[in-house]
Amino acid sequence: MNETLKVLRERRSIRSYKPEQLREEDLQPILEAGTWAATAKNLQSPVMVVVQDPETIAHMSALNAEILGKPGTDPFFGAPTVVVVLADGELVNWLQDGSLVMGNLMTAAAATGIGSCWINRAMELFDRPEGKALLRKWGLPETYRGVGNCILGYPDGDAPAPKPRKEGWIVRP
Repeated sequence: MNETLKVLRERRSIRSYKPEQLREEDLQPILEAGTWAATAKNLQSPVMVVVQDPETIAHMSALNAEILGKPGTDPFFGAPTVVVVLADGELVNWLQDGSLVMGNLMTAAAATGIGSCWINRAMELFDRPEGKALLRKWGLPETYRGVGNCILGYPDGDAPAPKPRKEGWIVRP
């Protein structure tokens, strides 16, 4: 089987991470893959904010848990790196463009043996005052909207087994 198709087939969402931070030589190729995502009209509006300091991750995790309605939990599953994908909300295809970046990040992580998982609620977080404060802290315009949080780290344990594919996934009228 083609290696790319094999990676796509075998990629799993990882929800348990070793506490050690990703080495730069492991992180950089994943981030570079994000920069090669297709974007509408090649505008390349998405940005990836690499968050590795535990205090900011804890703050974002707490806000995410609050939005989720499960305060006191860790929706980031202890991952040592969170790549926040944002895109310019004034562009019509901001969500699609950022989603493609998220897909590239997770595929590249799987291809290199790094665990990843798409964590939702970035849109809600960066539409709130606390999210706008983070955008200002990071030097980004308030027009940027959250697409997703790609958590990354070295997996702690085995990946979950694949679930069977549903019937009717492909329709050929």
